[in-house]
Amino acid sequence: MAPTASDAAALLALRCPRCHEGPLFSHPAYRLTKFADMPAACPVCGQAYEPEPGFYFGAMFVSYAFSVAIFAITTVALYFLAGDPALWVYIVGVGAAATACTPLALRYSRALMLYWFGGVHYQPGRAHRPEPAARA
Repeated sequence: MAPTASDAAALLALRCPRCHEGPLFSHPAYRLTKFADMPAACPVCGQAYEPEPGFYFGAMFVSYAFSVAIFAITTVALYFLAGDPALWVYIVGVGAAATACTPLALRYSRALMLYWFGGVHYQPGRAHRPEPAARA
């Protein structure tokens, strides 16, 4: 994959913040048992994806904001599209929307955390395959 110079495009594609080529996640979002798995480092440039232990605990706050937005959008959509349905329809609709969006909310909250607070910036010349470790 060719790198993109835009941080926003690389973030939306869930790519490494340094080389914009390596994937941030090991498996696709629809693999429900492994959607949160991240490699330790970028397979293209070797950038560590966890700058410090516990770094992604801050992503909970970003994920909370995503959840509030999902709840609000779903509630407003149900109100206008379904004509103010019964309470159980709101509960089921919001629950289903939140559950369906959980893999994407987690992935993008981690990516935003890494891009905003990871201290890593795009370096076009850094896209290379890391050398394999020598065996003793």
